[in-house]
Amino acid sequence: MSSPRRRIETDVMKMRLFRLSPTALTQRRLMSDYEVTLVNDNTPFEGGIWKVHVELPDQYPYKSPSIGFVNRIFHPNIDELSGSVCLDVINQTWSPMYDMINIFEVFLPQLLRYPNASDPLNGEAAALLLRDPKSYEAKVKDYVQRYASKGAADEAGAESEEDDELSSVGSYNDEDDDEDAQAAGQMDDV
Repeated sequence: MSSPRRRIETDVMKMRLFRLSPTALTQRRLMSDYEVTLVNDNTPFEGGIWKVHVELPDQYPYKSPSIGFVNRIFHPNIDELSGSVCLDVINQTWSPMYDMINIFEVFLPQLLRYPNASDPLNGEAAALLLRDPKSYEAKVKDYVQRYASKGAADEAGAESEEDDELSSVGSYNDEDDDEDAQAAGQMDDV
């Protein structure tokens, strides 16, 4: 068994054994989607249930995982539509010493607790945080209620699964070349 594969299995086992505060409650595929309750006492994100998509590259842990929120979140360093996370420790300074526990127990909770408005993926959230922190907090709480409840998180996960199915489109092949097939147009029509 290769070292990266062993490391992935070790990380999965640690996540199951330690039942950390942000807990991996469901797992769709090996190290793919986790439903994570991020406990952020005294933050506007408190009480939200977030589905976090994790993709581990073949070179993991030597190459960082790709992390994204499945359900919508209003945060300066998280793209609201794609869920992509802008976090230096994952994107630039990753080390093989880090593991999945670090991501769920330290990195993501710290990101939610201390947003960096000077390096945003979501310009609207960053501007609101800088201009009117109370309005930012109110909007975050509204998003938590609308998109991070148990039902909303389940719905977001189901949509994500449908998107995965829709994106696996078959390729065009010779079998599709029958005499009933019509061209979309002719060159002189253009």
